[in-house]
Amino acid sequence: MATLRELKTRIGSVASSEKITGAMKMISSAKMHKAEMSLRRLQPFRRQVESIIGTLLTADAEFSSPLLEERPVAKVTIVVFGSDDGLCGAYNNNIFKALIEHIGHLRESFGRDTAIELYPIGKKMLKACEKLHHSDGITVTTVEGVDSKTCGDGVRDFADSLCRQFAEGETDRVDCLYMGFHSVSRQRTSAEQLLPVVASTLSDNGVVADVRPCIFEPDAQTIFESVLPMFIMSVMHDVFTENRASEQAARVMAMQSANDNAKKLLEQLQLEYNKLRQQSITTELLDIVGGQRRD
Repeated sequence: MATLRELKTRIGSVASSEKITGAMKMISSAKMHKAEMSLRRLQPFRRQVESIIGTLLTADAEFSSPLLEERPVAKVTIVVFGSDDGLCGAYNNNIFKALIEHIGHLRESFGRDTAIELYPIGKKMLKACEKLHHSDGITVTTVEGVDSKTCGDGVRDFADSLCRQFAEGETDRVDCLYMGFHSVSRQRTSAEQLLPVVASTLSDNGVVADVRPCIFEPDAQTIFESVLPMFIMSVMHDVFTENRASEQAARVMAMQSANDNAKKLLEQLQLEYNKLRQQSITTELLDIVGGQRRD
């Protein structure tokens, strides 16, 4: 049975843990709201670029791009997003499970011999994916200088490198697998085809053929060559930002759960401490009364 001093020490430790988890929840919440605001600022740009490409795709204009080339799939590159830090519950584990399922779907669609190359983003995801390296035609490549916190020029350079690999025939398809952000308590894994660009890549429902006749100046090909890389870059920025928002949302929920558990444990320890203290006081009083009677 624990002594009063031991219980008091445990109560102090649990109380400190409660304060720490509460502070971490507030920090993660602030980071999540920041990522959410960035996501909202990105959406209008992506919608505008999608609208331009949608107009081009549904018009009779002639244009072409190596990023549109659909060819027999012998190799698929999957960019899988996770976190660099822990304390976010089952966040990375859920993404890894979705990755295994996605690889299975690709093999069913393109054949069991399809080569899979994984680009893990985030230290935790890299550690999880290393278990698949050189197993059943799967290779894992470390992306230098890119992590879950990468933004700006880093995202653009990474998107450009993926476009170059696809255009040069080093891979036949590029997918992004990440945790889509919907709300603090709701995130869902999402697999999105980045290359080649198809109608379904532009939005959840594809390109809606609701466009008015347009005159393209200087010409459709020039516009398309300028807008298509912008679209791919906007998708990558969107995915990186959603990944950050989802990670922080998962961490908020994990810290909330840890904080709730700490409060329950603190209440139990406090109750046990009070009972033991009351028992000690009662014993002391009985000893005093017993001593007076003997006198």
